[in-house]
Amino acid sequence: MPEQLSSLVHFLQEVFAFDASSPLLFTQFYFWAFFALVFAMFSLVKSRRLLRNSFLFIVSLFFYYKTSGLFVLILLFVTCSDFLIGQRIGNTRRKGAKKAWLLTSVVLDLFLLCYFKYAYFFTDIVNNILHTDFQVFDAFAWVGNSLTGTERFRVDQIILPVGISFYIFQVISYTVDVYKERIKPVTNLLDFGFYVSFFPQLVAGPIVRASEFIPQIYKPYHLGRRQFGIAVFWILNGLAKKIILSDYIAVNFIDRVFENPLLFSGFENLCALFGYSLQVYADFSGYTDIAIGIAMLMGFYLPQNFNSPYKAPNASNFWKRWHISLSRWLQSYLYIPLGGNRNATFGTYFWIVLIALIALILSGSIYASLIIIGIALIVGLVAWLRPGKRIKIITNLNSFITMLLGGLWHGASWNFMIWGGLNGVGMIIYKFWRDMNWHLRMLWIGIVTLTLGILNHFHPQPVWQMLFVWSAIVCAGSLVRYIYHLTHLTYQFKWLGNVWAIAQTFTFITFTRLFFRSGSNLDPAVANEVAWNTAKNMVNQIGGSWNFGIIPQIIHEYRYVFILITLGMIIHWLPDRFKRWYRLNFALLPVPVIALLVILVVFIVYQFITADLQAFIYFQF
Repeated sequence: MPEQLSSLVHFLQEVFAFDASSPLLFTQFYFWAFFALVFAMFSLVKSRRLLRNSFLFIVSLFFYYKTSGLFVLILLFVTCSDFLIGQRIGNTRRKGAKKAWLLTSVVLDLFLLCYFKYAYFFTDIVNNILHTDFQVFDAFAWVGNSLTGTERFRVDQIILPVGISFYIFQVISYTVDVYKERIKPVTNLLDFGFYVSFFPQLVAGPIVRASEFIPQIYKPYHLGRRQFGIAVFWILNGLAKKIILSDYIAVNFIDRVFENPLLFSGFENLCALFGYSLQVYADFSGYTDIAIGIAMLMGFYLPQNFNSPYKAPNASNFWKRWHISLSRWLQSYLYIPLGGNRNATFGTYFWIVLIALIALILSGSIYASLIIIGIALIVGLVAWLRPGKRIKIITNLNSFITMLLGGLWHGASWNFMIWGGLNGVGMIIYKFWRDMNWHLRMLWIGIVTLTLGILNHFHPQPVWQMLFVWSAIVCAGSLVRYIYHLTHLTYQFKWLGNVWAIAQTFTFITFTRLFFRSGSNLDPAVANEVAWNTAKNMVNQIGGSWNFGIIPQIIHEYRYVFILITLGMIIHWLPDRFKRWYRLNFALLPVPVIALLVILVVFIVYQFITADLQAFIYFQF
């Protein structure tokens, strides 16, 4: 009996203890055992709203604890603070007082986000300006050691809590929506805690806006036959994306190349870069699919986060399809407050100066800062001299600032700033290109191609060669369209124009990912240097001399990886109508048939599981 009791105690310790090396992931058996137990208990309380929400709040806290340990205290703190502030905003009649409480909420939430996410960055700023050698200091760990009388927590490093960016954005959404009277403040702390911590989307989104989700917490539970089938489909679809596509191609090819690009050929580097575009999509959208399916089983609907982003014909449309919840959040709570497409505000100029300072610190060069300020001054001067173009210029400026800050949201390193900036530039170039007449289009693309050709000839560098080849391809395609325009001929194959636009957009987005991937999963203290070296080495390999004779051998060696990448892209580019058709038909199958398909898919997915399960990429944000 004592042995059995000891075994039970040991088992309970393992269940309730936090293990940093084994977070509770959707791809683990333990998560599905956890969810099966939660869903079974949920079915007993689903008809009693407050009990249901309270139960889900408690299990969500347990889920987050198993994922992040004592960082659950940060989640509880923002839950309580924003609940109380939301109450004050809702009950206060004076506009000034409401705004003061809103400002308190935003400052408090952003302070926590900046402390954990940008501590290394701010320390670098101080050290660079004052020529000091300060090190980061974790005040929360120090408080924990003081309270426990131990040295349990390290104070010389700051660890980023999983999902802090997502739930901080959610609580900011709540206080702003209450302030703007889009919703009434939640009157019960347990209901509000459930909104903040709902476990399917807690650690990697999608970002749930208060005005869309809070009304759902008051609705009675309902799960129709079709909704059940759709929910199961999303879960299976997400698992297949994550494990079959993302994890397999990452472990067996992409991670190897990015770890040391110089050991691989230009062709392998290029394939790894394009393969990463599929990996990050399959990883992130796979998580979202699972989250949507789990939430739907419990009667809640999360927002769509992806809409076949690699079908986008331009960079602007891409961001209406990729990480939609973040794009909408940035538009509603950053882009529009900056002035949107109406005017420039104090915030516009404030962020220009701050971004210039960030560029100075991250790059270590005053020229980077001067270039950003110079561009802003030129844009401002043109807007002042050309009143007719002012709105368009201001719109693009606010859009560019939003994309830069969206890049910095992912991390305070130079590579994320470049990534966000390139996406902003891509969106602006597309808008100007769209509004140009065909003569100007050909003139500009001709000048760019000629300039890159001259640079590549007289000052040969891999980066110039790579850019010249790409611009020459774009120039050739534009020339064909230009000839059709001049001769007033009708396109015989209109769909080719759309395919061309999608291919160019996909290529552009893929190359911006070079900077995104290079800085991911890195210690913030060394992220800038390592990311820059990785990106530089990959560009040198891709833009350098190729040995075409070894390409067939490379394709054969990585044939399974290339087959999966090809199949993944084909499935992605299938018509939306066809995807809806097979999704709906799956949902309408008899339950026993769905059960058999679940067993079959799980068996297939299991064959692709690697020895070391890969964490979801967006956990780090």
